[in-house]
Amino acid sequence: MSTISVIAVHGNGGGSFRWDLMPAPMADDVILHAAELPGFEGRPLPDGPTDIKTFTSSLADTLEAIEGPRVVLGHGIGGAIGLDVAAHRPELVDGLILHAPVAVNLDQRLFPRLMTAPPIRVAAKTIISSKPMQRIAGQFLFKGAPRSYARKFLAEYRRADAFSVMFDLLTAEWFDALPEVHVPTAILWGQNDRVLDVSQAADLKARLQSSTSTIVEGWGHYPMIEQPDSYAATIAETSRVLVRP
Repeated sequence: MSTISVIAVHGNGGGSFRWDLMPAPMADDVILHAAELPGFEGRPLPDGPTDIKTFTSSLADTLEAIEGPRVVLGHGIGGAIGLDVAAHRPELVDGLILHAPVAVNLDQRLFPRLMTAPPIRVAAKTIISSKPMQRIAGQFLFKGAPRSYARKFLAEYRRADAFSVMFDLLTAEWFDALPEVHVPTAILWGQNDRVLDVSQAADLKARLQSSTSTIVEGWGHYPMIEQPDSYAATIAETSRVLVRP
């Protein structure tokens, strides 16, 4: 039986370390590879204009270097990038797991509308990554995770040159223009997600072909950090269902 490669794509402001607390390998037959995107973790953005292809091309290059079957796991904006690759380069993706992706209702949600103003983006990035925020939020963020991890998570926003760019690229117009996605797709959402509301899962499923939707009780937005073992088990089993129906 072939080993399934799960290529995990992190959300905005973070980095590939988002998956560090999960067991490795996730299972005997499922191995996780953390994608490294330009503009995060101190990596520069390429010279010239930045568009969605800046990130999807990077992910496509990663996928081409990994033996299949390949399942893309995208969280937050990582879900949007994975979705775009599955839509335009389906030959690279055997299965797609969208965990609370940034995709639907982008013209209706308050936060994306607020972040259209560049000064607000700068202020948000500065506040999130500030040392006072690291000390205060680090005590309450990510229940069960080491405090040092929470502080690192927040501090990383300072080096995320791509943070602001995402609000220009991931728009309702981008989502509406996506080709139909025929890659087998699983939508996962935490019942207690306070970052991206669980109601978006139904709207996303209505737009995607060959998709299933699962709402997981006890999950917030970051189960890969707060419940890494059970999260890994869920991702491994979902990956098996997608590529070994």
